[in-house]
Amino acid sequence: MWVRVPPPAPFKLLVSRFHLRKFNRCDKIEHCNRRGHVQLDRRNFLKTWLATSGLVAFDTRDSRAKRVDTAAVFPWESLRRLLQSRYPELRRHFVFEYYPWYSNDPYRHWQQWGRIPPADLAGTSMPLLGAYDSRAAAVLEQHARWIIESGIGVVNLSWWRPGSFSDSAVSLVMDVMHAHDIKVAFHLEPYGAERAEQLPTDVRYLLRKYGDKRRWDCFYLNRRANGIEAPVFKLFATTLPSHQTDCHGVLRALPDYADDDRWRWATDRVREECADSFPNLLLLSDDVWNTTRVRAAGFDGIANYDPVLDTSRWLDLALEASRLKMLFSFNVNPGLDMIKRRMVEPGECYEPHAFVPTLADLDWALPHDRERAAKAADQRITETFEYNLWLQIHPWLGNVDAGFFLTYITSFNEWHEGTQFEPMRASADLTPPERAFGYHNPEDGAYRLRRLTELTGHLMKSHQRPPKR
Repeated sequence: MWVRVPPPAPFKLLVSRFHLRKFNRCDKIEHCNRRGHVQLDRRNFLKTWLATSGLVAFDTRDSRAKRVDTAAVFPWESLRRLLQSRYPELRRHFVFEYYPWYSNDPYRHWQQWGRIPPADLAGTSMPLLGAYDSRAAAVLEQHARWIIESGIGVVNLSWWRPGSFSDSAVSLVMDVMHAHDIKVAFHLEPYGAERAEQLPTDVRYLLRKYGDKRRWDCFYLNRRANGIEAPVFKLFATTLPSHQTDCHGVLRALPDYADDDRWRWATDRVREECADSFPNLLLLSDDVWNTTRVRAAGFDGIANYDPVLDTSRWLDLALEASRLKMLFSFNVNPGLDMIKRRMVEPGECYEPHAFVPTLADLDWALPHDRERAAKAADQRITETFEYNLWLQIHPWLGNVDAGFFLTYITSFNEWHEGTQFEPMRASADLTPPERAFGYHNPEDGAYRLRRLTELTGHLMKSHQRPPKR
């Protein structure tokens, strides 16, 4: 789930001498201005690092312009050695966003926006498992097998307060994930305007119930390069604007808004309570556009969730986060393929989201166009995976100094936004009633998970097996 907030104007890609203090690049890079700043574009920033880091010369123009065999042009072996020297258990640094909010007795979430399961689901594609229940052990077992075979070692559970439906699913999810050696983290969702004040209570609840009481068998502790371990909590919709203007020009208050001072009180309180047990506990915000506010609110860094954010903006955001001494993480994703509302009231401010990556003249009724969309999503997975690696291990940026590396994958199973890596049903296997709803299922329903498995396999020579077709 994500809220599209208009971004500010792009940052000037300006790297100060402070950022380059370890390398003193001004005598080695041509683009130096009189103030002693280095001005680099996205491609030259990465190429300059490659030239000075001892990795192979790799032309970053290939990552988007041409889809060639990435194993042949991307320095996987060098990056694998580098990352594994810093993070021996590397799969614990790749995290699936995971949604335990589905039910089929009665239906929950599958029926969003007037859908009528089981043939008519809130998703642009039909899952291979159909309209499943997140609390069914057989479903969770299959999910865990797919996750572990893809090389991912952590799931980040969407969580909506103590006693919520998602909270009721956590214990079983953790039991199954623990049996498959998968750790569990938590993504704190915007369940109400009081959530800032409730943050200390929520964190205390999660640490005690799913950490202490389980003897930390499955609770995820992020390990830094220096060996320090601590929990990571990611929060959605934190530093929102207080008001937004709707399509009629009416200024309306956002119901989930909490001012930065309230968040600062909450984050400070969390650190005070955890100072003895976890002094390095991390609180990450998904708000990548307002890093100054995120920092003022007391968060340790930004972790993007938005699957629409173009990678061309990532470097600017990573530089800004590093300038503020904040951590950053961007997400591997296939883009966006969101369901559309079928009933819209007259005058209502609703516009359906376009498919991302953008494709001209896309007709989902045509098998060729469904395959064209799958190919574009497949390319975006590779692009976001590769570029995320560049930025997180770039020595000029702040994550390296902090010994921090964490990559979120959006998502394992958020079906209504079409970001899922969980296998879809092959188009040939759809039933006649399912075909009537115009699902976007491609010929190969497991192509996303297969691509991810291939990419992680370059970094982790392990027991991974690609999903069967």
